Amino acid sequence: GDGTPAGNYGYTNSGYSVYEEENERLTESLRTKVSAIKSLSIEIGTEVKNQNKMLSEMDNDFDSAGGLLGATMGRLRTLSRGSQTKLLCYMMLFALFVFFVLYWIIKLR
Repeated sequence: GDGTPAGNYGYTNSGYSVYEEENERLTESLRTKVSAIKSLSIEIGTEVKNQNKMLSEMDNDFDSAGGLLGATMGRLRTLSRGSQTKLLCYMMLFALFVFFVLYWIIKLR
C-alpha cells in the first residue's frame, strides 16, 4: 500500500541500526551507573555495621564508667556524712602537703 516495504515497519535499515546502537550505548552507561550505585550501597552498609558496632562498644564503656562514677559518688556521700570538721582538716593537710612538695621541687631546680 503506502510504498514502504512490509518487513521494515517504516524504518530504514541504517536508521534502525543507529537507534539500536544508541540504545546499546545508553544501556551500557546505565549498567555502569547501576553497578557503581550497587557497590556504593554495599560499602555504606558495611560502614553502618561498623559504626553500629562501635556505638554499641561505646555504650557499654559509658555504662561501665557510669557504674564506677556511681560507686565513687556513693563513697563520697558516705565520707561526707561523717564529721565535717574532720574532713575539712584532712583536706587542708593534704593541700598543705601538696603545696610543700611542689615548693620543694621548685626549690631544687
